[in-house]
Amino acid sequence: MARDNITDILAFLAVARERSFTRAAARLGLSQSALSHTVRALETRLGVRLLTRTTRSVSPTEAGERLIQSVGPKLEEIESEISAVRELGDKPVGTIRITAIDQVIDHILVPRLSGLLKAYPDLRVEISSDYRLVDIAAEQYDIGVRWGDQIARDMIAVRLTPPVQTMIVGSPDYFDAHGVPSSPEDLLRHNCITLRLSGGGLYAWELRHKRRDVQVRVGGQSTFNSACQMLQAAVNGFGLAYLTEDLVEPYLRDGRLRSVMAAHCPKFPGLFAYYPNRRNASKALTLVIEAIRWRD
Repeated sequence: MARDNITDILAFLAVARERSFTRAAARLGLSQSALSHTVRALETRLGVRLLTRTTRSVSPTEAGERLIQSVGPKLEEIESEISAVRELGDKPVGTIRITAIDQVIDHILVPRLSGLLKAYPDLRVEISSDYRLVDIAAEQYDIGVRWGDQIARDMIAVRLTPPVQTMIVGSPDYFDAHGVPSSPEDLLRHNCITLRLSGGGLYAWELRHKRRDVQVRVGGQSTFNSACQMLQAAVNGFGLAYLTEDLVEPYLRDGRLRSVMAAHCPKFPGLFAYYPNRRNASKALTLVIEAIRWRD
Protein backbone atom coordinates (compact mmCIF):
# COMPACT_ATOMS: atom_id res chain seq x y z
CA MET A 1 0.00 0.00 0.00
CA ALA A 2 2.80 2.41 0.90
CA ARG A 3 4.51 1.87 -2.45
CA ASP A 4 1.22 2.48 -4.29
CA ASN A 5 0.72 5.68 -2.31
CA ILE A 6 4.13 7.02 -3.34
CA THR A 7 3.52 6.31 -7.03
CA ASP A 8 0.05 7.83 -6.88
CA ILE A 9 1.24 10.89 -4.95
CA LEU A 10 3.85 11.54 -7.66
CA ALA A 11 1.03 11.39 -10.21
CA PHE A 12 -1.07 13.81 -8.14
CA LEU A 13 1.85 16.22 -7.76
CA ALA A 14 2.37 16.26 -11.54
CA VAL A 15 -1.30 17.16 -12.12
CA ALA A 16 -1.29 19.81 -9.39
CA ARG A 17 1.84 21.49 -10.74
CA GLU A 18 0.72 21.41 -14.37
CA ARG A 19 -2.87 22.40 -13.45
CA SER A 20 -3.87 19.98 -16.20
CA PHE A 21 -4.40 16.23 -16.56
CA THR A 22 -3.50 16.48 -20.26
CA ARG A 23 -0.10 18.12 -19.72
CA ALA A 24 0.71 15.95 -16.70
CA ALA A 25 -0.15 12.78 -18.61
CA ALA A 26 2.14 13.82 -21.46
CA ARG A 27 4.98 14.45 -19.00
CA LEU A 28 4.50 11.13 -17.24
CA GLY A 29 4.00 9.12 -20.42
CA LEU A 30 0.51 7.97 -19.37
CA SER A 31 -2.91 8.21 -20.92
CA GLN A 32 -5.15 10.90 -19.49
CA SER A 33 -7.74 8.33 -18.39
CA ALA A 34 -5.12 6.24 -16.59
CA LEU A 35 -3.78 9.28 -14.78
CA SER A 36 -7.29 10.38 -13.77
CA HIS A 37 -8.00 6.85 -12.44
CA THR A 38 -4.74 6.92 -10.43
CA VAL A 39 -5.56 10.23 -8.75
CA ARG A 40 -9.13 9.17 -7.98
CA ALA A 41 -7.83 5.93 -6.43
CA LEU A 42 -5.50 7.96 -4.21
CA GLU A 43 -8.38 10.22 -3.14
CA THR A 44 -10.48 7.15 -2.32
CA ARG A 45 -7.74 5.59 -0.18
CA LEU A 46 -7.11 8.86 1.68
CA GLY A 47 -10.82 9.57 2.05
CA VAL A 48 -10.49 13.20 0.92
CA ARG A 49 -10.68 15.13 -2.34
CA LEU A 50 -7.28 16.47 -3.43
CA LEU A 51 -8.21 18.27 -6.66
CA THR A 52 -11.05 20.52 -7.72
CA ARG A 53 -11.90 19.75 -11.32
CA THR A 54 -13.85 21.97 -13.71
CA THR A 55 -14.25 21.82 -17.48
CA ARG A 56 -11.48 24.42 -17.85
CA SER A 57 -9.08 23.97 -14.94
CA VAL A 58 -7.71 21.77 -12.21
CA SER A 59 -6.60 23.15 -8.84
CA PRO A 60 -5.65 21.61 -5.49
CA THR A 61 -8.10 21.61 -2.61
CA GLU A 62 -6.99 22.58 0.91
CA ALA A 63 -6.07 18.94 1.53
CA GLY A 64 -4.27 18.75 -1.80
CA GLU A 65 -2.30 21.92 -1.06
CA ARG A 66 -1.24 20.48 2.31
CA LEU A 67 -0.02 17.33 0.58
CA ILE A 68 1.94 19.43 -1.94
CA GLN A 69 3.62 21.50 0.79
CA SER A 70 4.35 18.65 3.20
CA VAL A 71 5.10 15.61 1.05
CA GLY A 72 6.22 17.21 -2.23
CA PRO A 73 9.60 18.52 -0.97
CA LYS A 74 10.43 15.19 0.68
CA LEU A 75 9.81 13.24 -2.53
CA GLU A 76 11.86 15.80 -4.50
CA GLU A 77 14.73 15.29 -2.05
CA ILE A 78 14.51 11.52 -2.49
CA GLU A 79 14.53 11.90 -6.28
CA SER A 80 17.50 14.25 -6.05
CA GLU A 81 19.47 11.78 -3.94
CA ILE A 82 18.65 8.92 -6.32
CA SER A 83 19.85 11.06 -9.22
CA ALA A 84 23.04 11.81 -7.30
CA VAL A 85 23.68 8.08 -6.84
CA ARG A 86 23.12 7.47 -10.56
CA GLU A 87 25.59 10.23 -11.34
CA LEU A 88 28.36 8.27 -9.57
CA GLY A 89 28.71 6.38 -12.83
CA ASP A 90 31.08 7.53 -15.56
CA LYS A 91 28.45 8.96 -17.89
CA PRO A 92 25.98 11.75 -17.10
CA VAL A 93 22.42 10.58 -17.68
CA GLY A 94 18.92 11.93 -17.28
CA THR A 95 16.86 14.85 -18.52
CA ILE A 96 17.52 18.50 -17.68
CA ARG A 97 14.38 20.65 -18.04
CA ILE A 98 14.89 24.32 -18.93
CA THR A 99 12.46 27.23 -19.28
CA ALA A 100 13.45 30.32 -21.29
CA ILE A 101 12.07 32.81 -23.79
CA ASP A 102 12.20 31.94 -27.47
CA GLN A 103 15.07 34.22 -28.53
CA VAL A 104 17.25 32.79 -25.74
CA ILE A 105 16.48 29.26 -26.89
CA ASP A 106 17.29 30.04 -30.53
CA HIS A 107 20.37 32.24 -30.07
CA ILE A 108 21.97 30.98 -26.84
CA LEU A 109 20.81 27.60 -25.59
CA VAL A 110 20.65 25.63 -28.83
CA PRO A 111 24.07 26.76 -30.14
CA ARG A 112 25.81 26.27 -26.79
CA LEU A 113 24.27 22.88 -26.05
CA SER A 114 24.83 21.26 -29.43
CA GLY A 115 28.38 20.12 -28.70
CA LEU A 116 27.48 18.86 -25.23
CA LEU A 117 24.64 16.67 -26.49
CA LYS A 118 26.88 15.18 -29.18
CA ALA A 119 29.50 14.34 -26.55
CA TYR A 120 27.02 12.76 -24.09
CA PRO A 121 24.35 10.73 -25.93
CA ASP A 122 22.67 9.63 -22.67
CA LEU A 123 22.07 13.24 -21.62
CA ARG A 124 18.76 14.84 -22.63
CA VAL A 125 17.43 18.37 -22.44
CA GLU A 126 13.79 19.45 -22.54
CA ILE A 127 13.43 23.17 -23.28
CA SER A 128 10.15 25.07 -22.94
CA SER A 129 9.50 28.58 -24.31
CA ASP A 130 7.58 30.76 -21.86
CA TYR A 131 7.41 34.48 -21.07
CA ARG A 132 6.02 33.87 -17.57
CA LEU A 133 8.20 34.24 -14.49
CA VAL A 134 8.14 30.50 -13.90
CA ASP A 135 8.50 29.03 -10.41
CA ILE A 136 11.00 26.39 -11.50
CA ALA A 137 10.85 24.47 -8.22
CA ALA A 138 7.06 24.19 -8.26
CA GLU A 139 6.92 23.27 -11.95
CA GLN A 140 9.89 20.87 -11.75
CA TYR A 141 12.29 22.66 -14.05
CA ASP A 142 15.99 22.27 -13.38
CA ILE A 143 17.05 25.61 -14.90
CA GLY A 144 15.32 28.87 -15.71
CA VAL A 145 16.70 31.67 -17.88
CA ARG A 146 15.57 35.26 -17.31
CA TRP A 147 16.90 38.81 -17.06
CA GLY A 148 19.09 39.40 -14.01
CA ASP A 149 16.61 41.67 -12.22
CA GLN A 150 13.87 39.01 -12.42
CA ILE A 151 15.64 36.28 -10.44
CA ALA A 152 14.74 35.48 -6.84
CA ARG A 153 17.50 36.01 -4.29
CA ASP A 154 17.45 32.40 -3.08
CA MET A 155 18.50 31.06 -6.49
CA ILE A 156 22.00 30.40 -7.79
CA ALA A 157 22.48 32.64 -10.85
CA VAL A 158 25.00 32.09 -13.65
CA ARG A 159 25.56 34.84 -16.23
CA LEU A 160 24.79 33.93 -19.85
CA THR A 161 25.30 37.33 -21.49
CA PRO A 162 26.78 40.73 -20.67
CA PRO A 163 24.29 43.60 -20.20
CA VAL A 164 22.10 43.85 -23.30
CA GLN A 165 21.16 47.07 -25.10
CA THR A 166 17.48 47.55 -25.96
CA MET A 167 16.45 49.19 -29.24
CA ILE A 168 13.39 50.59 -30.99
CA VAL A 169 13.53 49.52 -34.62
CA GLY A 170 11.48 49.77 -37.79
CA SER A 171 11.91 49.22 -41.50
CA PRO A 172 13.03 52.07 -43.79
CA ASP A 173 9.68 51.86 -45.60
CA TYR A 174 7.81 52.34 -42.33
CA PHE A 175 9.80 55.47 -41.44
CA ASP A 176 9.35 56.87 -44.95
CA ALA A 177 5.58 56.52 -44.58
CA HIS A 178 5.10 57.50 -40.92
CA GLY A 179 8.07 59.60 -39.87
CA VAL A 180 10.58 59.07 -37.05
CA PRO A 181 9.53 59.28 -33.36
CA SER A 182 11.79 61.27 -31.04
CA SER A 183 10.15 60.89 -27.61
CA PRO A 184 8.06 58.36 -25.64
CA GLU A 185 4.99 60.53 -26.28
CA ASP A 186 5.54 60.20 -30.04
CA LEU A 187 5.31 56.42 -29.76
CA LEU A 188 1.64 56.68 -28.79
CA ARG A 189 0.92 57.98 -32.30
CA HIS A 190 2.85 55.21 -34.05
CA ASN A 191 1.95 51.68 -35.06
CA CYS A 192 3.87 49.66 -32.49
CA ILE A 193 4.24 45.90 -32.52
CA THR A 194 3.20 44.62 -29.10
CA LEU A 195 4.11 41.54 -27.08
CA ARG A 196 1.40 39.47 -25.40
CA LEU A 197 2.73 38.04 -22.14
CA SER A 198 1.84 34.54 -20.99
CA GLY A 199 -0.27 36.03 -18.19
CA GLY A 200 -2.48 37.78 -20.76
CA GLY A 201 -1.32 41.41 -20.52
CA LEU A 202 0.68 43.45 -23.02
CA TYR A 203 4.31 44.24 -22.28
CA ALA A 204 4.94 47.94 -21.57
CA TRP A 205 8.10 49.30 -23.19
CA GLU A 206 10.71 50.14 -20.52
CA LEU A 207 12.40 53.40 -21.53
CA ARG A 208 14.41 56.30 -20.12
CA HIS A 209 12.94 59.81 -20.27
CA LYS A 210 14.35 62.92 -18.58
CA ARG A 211 16.64 60.71 -16.46
CA ARG A 212 13.72 58.64 -15.22
CA ASP A 213 12.60 55.09 -15.96
CA VAL A 214 9.19 55.09 -17.63
CA GLN A 215 6.86 52.41 -18.90
CA VAL A 216 5.11 53.26 -22.15
CA ARG A 217 1.97 51.29 -22.99
CA VAL A 218 2.13 51.44 -26.75
CA GLY A 219 -0.46 50.09 -29.17
CA GLY A 220 -0.73 49.02 -32.77
CA GLN A 221 -2.30 46.69 -35.28
CA SER A 222 -0.20 43.59 -34.54
CA THR A 223 0.44 41.62 -31.37
CA PHE A 224 2.60 38.52 -30.97
CA ASN A 225 3.72 36.30 -28.10
CA SER A 226 7.24 35.86 -29.44
CA ALA A 227 10.13 38.28 -29.91
CA CYS A 228 11.23 36.40 -33.03
CA GLN A 229 7.82 36.97 -34.63
CA MET A 230 7.95 40.64 -33.64
CA LEU A 231 11.32 40.95 -35.36
CA GLN A 232 10.00 39.53 -38.62
CA ALA A 233 6.95 41.78 -38.42
CA ALA A 234 9.19 44.83 -38.05
CA VAL A 235 11.30 43.76 -41.03
CA ASN A 236 8.10 43.45 -43.06
CA GLY A 237 6.98 46.98 -42.21
CA PHE A 238 4.26 46.23 -39.64
CA GLY A 239 5.53 49.01 -37.37
CA LEU A 240 8.01 49.71 -34.57
CA ALA A 241 9.36 46.94 -32.33
CA TYR A 242 11.15 47.09 -28.99
CA LEU A 243 13.82 44.40 -29.02
CA THR A 244 17.37 43.68 -27.88
CA GLU A 245 20.47 44.55 -29.88
CA ASP A 246 21.70 40.97 -30.18
CA LEU A 247 18.48 40.02 -31.95
CA VAL A 248 18.28 42.95 -34.40
CA GLU A 249 21.99 43.60 -35.11
CA PRO A 250 22.19 41.55 -38.36
CA TYR A 251 19.16 43.42 -39.71
CA LEU A 252 20.62 46.80 -38.78
CA ARG A 253 23.87 45.88 -40.48
CA ASP A 254 22.25 45.03 -43.82
CA GLY A 255 19.80 47.94 -43.71
CA ARG A 256 16.55 46.03 -43.34
CA LEU A 257 15.94 47.79 -40.01
CA ARG A 258 16.81 51.21 -38.58
CA SER A 259 17.17 52.12 -34.91
CA VAL A 260 15.59 55.25 -33.39
CA MET A 261 15.43 56.97 -29.99
CA ALA A 262 18.73 55.46 -28.82
CA ALA A 263 18.98 57.91 -25.90
CA HIS A 264 15.70 56.56 -24.50
CA CYS A 265 16.64 52.86 -24.71
CA PRO A 266 18.29 51.43 -21.55
CA LYS A 267 20.51 48.43 -21.12
CA PHE A 268 19.01 45.34 -19.54
CA PRO A 269 21.21 43.69 -16.87
CA GLY A 270 21.89 40.61 -18.99
CA LEU A 271 20.53 37.08 -19.07
CA PHE A 272 21.20 34.57 -16.32
CA ALA A 273 20.55 30.88 -15.84
CA TYR A 274 19.21 30.20 -12.37
CA TYR A 275 18.54 27.08 -10.34
CA PRO A 276 17.86 26.09 -6.71
CA ASN A 277 20.72 25.69 -4.27
CA ARG A 278 21.18 21.93 -4.08
CA ARG A 279 23.73 20.16 -1.91
CA ASN A 280 24.42 17.57 -4.59
CA ALA A 281 23.96 19.04 -8.05
CA SER A 282 23.87 16.26 -10.61
CA LYS A 283 26.69 15.81 -13.09
CA ALA A 284 24.19 16.40 -15.89
CA LEU A 285 23.07 19.74 -14.41
CA THR A 286 26.68 20.83 -13.86
CA LEU A 287 27.63 20.01 -17.45
CA VAL A 288 24.65 21.92 -18.87
CA ILE A 289 25.39 24.99 -16.74
CA GLU A 290 29.04 24.95 -17.78
CA ALA A 291 28.06 24.63 -21.45
CA ILE A 292 25.70 27.60 -21.48
CA ARG A 293 27.54 30.02 -19.14
CA TRP A 294 28.96 33.24 -20.64
CA ARG A 295 32.69 33.40 -21.24
CA ASP A 296 34.22 36.81 -21.90
